[in-house]
Amino acid sequence: MSLINDLLNAIQTDAPVRSVLVGAHWTLVCSRGCGLASTMVGDKPHGHEKVRDVGRLHLKSARELAEYLRSDNQLEASIGLAAVNSLLEVDESLAVVINAADVLQEHGAGKKVALVGHFPFIPRLRHAAAELWVIEQHPTEGEYPASAADDLIPQADVVALTGSALINHTLEGLLALCQPNALVVVLGPSTPLSPVLFQYGVSILSGAHVVDEAAALRSIGQGAIFQQVEGVKLLTFTRESSLR
Repeated sequence: MSLINDLLNAIQTDAPVRSVLVGAHWTLVCSRGCGLASTMVGDKPHGHEKVRDVGRLHLKSARELAEYLRSDNQLEASIGLAAVNSLLEVDESLAVVINAADVLQEHGAGKKVALVGHFPFIPRLRHAAAELWVIEQHPTEGEYPASAADDLIPQADVVALTGSALINHTLEGLLALCQPNALVVVLGPSTPLSPVLFQYGVSILSGAHVVDEAAALRSIGQGAIFQQVEGVKLLTFTRESSLR
């Protein structure tokens, strides 16, 4: 868990937790700011995996709640990642106007692309890339199971990884599979917009920043998928010289 340790250790501040909302698709923790993460649950039978201190999470500090990211209970880890994201200092002036899907399409044109996670831009990326390998925990037709990552990712010129892989503790291992000269993108609303990830070979971070807490709480609490979440701005940060 070196990546998770480094991510947590890099947080130099703490704040009271104002609210915790575990929605059907997204989890939101509001403290210093508001942080998003995918709502993920394990594969145990319904009711067999409890969240520690449920009903009292709002009484913890955000730093205490961020420690839940270490948990093997995926719902706890979802809450932990949202707490991490709520504490990060996000400087919008350093963000770049780049759509991650456009970057993947441009830099993946005629190349081998590995994509971990299911994203709406897959059809156009498949059209541009010489080869596109979509790797999923629950693959559908034309996709590959998670077990294929060890073989496919080292072959890829461009690798795109969902930030929610932090929740099931697979992101660090996936990053280790990338070849040194690959363009590596971590994307999705769960993505921590932290420079720590650049130390693990990431070229681009593309995530979400909550700018209207009330709107985000309302829409997520009513079961919004991400395209329906209100009060969120998409931000992208690049490692210096990564797009040369």
